[in-house]
Amino acid sequence: MASKVTICQFPCSFGPKITWSKNDSATGFSRSLKSKQILVKTTSFKLAFSQKQKVQVSSPDMVAPELSVELLDVWNDEYNGVVIEPTSLPSTANAFASALRASLSTWKYKGKRGIWLKLLEEQADLVPLAIKEGFIYHHAEPGYVMLTYWIPDEPCTLPSGPSHQIGIAGFVINDNKEILVVKEICSCSCSGVWKLPTGYINKSEELFSGAVREVKEETGIDTTFLELVAFRHVHRVAFEKSDLLFVCMLEPLSFDIKIDENEIQDAKWITLDELLSQQFYKEDQMLKRAIEICMATYENRYSGFISHLLTSKFDGKLSYLYHNNVNPI
Repeated sequence: MASKVTICQFPCSFGPKITWSKNDSATGFSRSLKSKQILVKTTSFKLAFSQKQKVQVSSPDMVAPELSVELLDVWNDEYNGVVIEPTSLPSTANAFASALRASLSTWKYKGKRGIWLKLLEEQADLVPLAIKEGFIYHHAEPGYVMLTYWIPDEPCTLPSGPSHQIGIAGFVINDNKEILVVKEICSCSCSGVWKLPTGYINKSEELFSGAVREVKEETGIDTTFLELVAFRHVHRVAFEKSDLLFVCMLEPLSFDIKIDENEIQDAKWITLDELLSQQFYKEDQMLKRAIEICMATYENRYSGFISHLLTSKFDGKLSYLYHNNVNPI
């Protein structure tokens, strides 16, 4: 029984429609498509050409051209998924699209689950191609965007993108029981309010290091970390993210204030009564309670968490565990 192959990859312009019977010569046809590497094993064939750049071949014995597409370079993760190597992606959009489609077919056949695709800033033109194939945004950082693809026909178990931002507040009190406070330059709910120095920690920065740094940057006061006394957890704030604020007790090592005029309107040392007498703290019970806990810590009526440097099997590195001291039994 004759096989039928339709080949659309090769553009052909042979003029008017031509038909060969089984007794006709195909020498001219062979020369015309010599570079196309189409192999025919028999002279029993029919070929029809038109100006639509399409070739139809019917033959009982035909070897179809092999179009090889290289798969993307990947490594396997611990959850039967793959991570695509971003530095070895094809350099052209067409090559990337072809390799991505072929790779997805291979991963589906092998029963893979989650696919991670990191595209660097200079590869931004490949993002629409990946989205077209079914990838979705996961998260972005300066220099790259991460996309994912979930293969199984079941709920996705890939971890979601970053959902929290982490901030710190520094409670600094001197020997006169005066608390270091700042008045920020902002139009937020705490505008014009004397408050504790606060800020976000940097990437890979320890909580206590962030507290010491923020106090130094905003007020010029040097401090050392004592205890982590409380934290609050709120949701759907900046960019719809959740927010963690860790309140740290810090001991002052200097006392002369020098503000950062780009962030802070003013800073000073004030008494507890002056701080809590503001209308803001009469309405914000959470921050009022946090300050009261800090004072209880200062007066040894409360113990917060101390940082303990320990080795973790999680990553094999030293990291900090925050907890109270344990009394021996």
